[in-house]
Amino acid sequence: MLIGLISDTHIGTPEQKIPFSQIQAAFRGVNLILHAGDIWIPRVLDELEAIAPVLCARGDDDMEEDIGADRRVMEKQILNIEGVNIWVTHIRPRYGAINPAHQTPSYASLFPRHQTTEVVKPPDVVVFGHSHKVEMEDFKGTLLVNPGSATMPHYLPKPGTVGLLNIINGKADAQIVQLE
Repeated sequence: MLIGLISDTHIGTPEQKIPFSQIQAAFRGVNLILHAGDIWIPRVLDELEAIAPVLCARGDDDMEEDIGADRRVMEKQILNIEGVNIWVTHIRPRYGAINPAHQTPSYASLFPRHQTTEVVKPPDVVVFGHSHKVEMEDFKGTLLVNPGSATMPHYLPKPGTVGLLNIINGKADAQIVQLE
């Protein structure tokens, strides 16, 4: 399965646009798109959904009055795709929350604003955003991926980056794609 990764699009007005044709080319053949937050307005998700189904983690700048009850947006997404456990969140979790050597984390330890103590399986992949810069790291068997910002890399308004997550035979690998 091929999954498109995107974050920090920060589209706030009708005049602003995501670089759709570039994203569409980068996401050719994806089965799903995961957005790691700071979308600002749901129209971005509508545009991305023309490429593939979209799930999104709410960003710290995604206000309830703008996002509303959009079914695609949750505080975080916890998915199991073809045996690979994927967490999507806006802000990178603390290392202790994702270290499989420690006890299985709770939602509360991973996402402090979430109040349940439901236990979750440690992730194989964590997709996150927030920093507007590409990050990719293997941390004790967990692949951490920040695709950067598609529209504001390093907080500069210009084409940025997206990511691709490929899942084959229960294994995941990622790559970053520079938009032109």
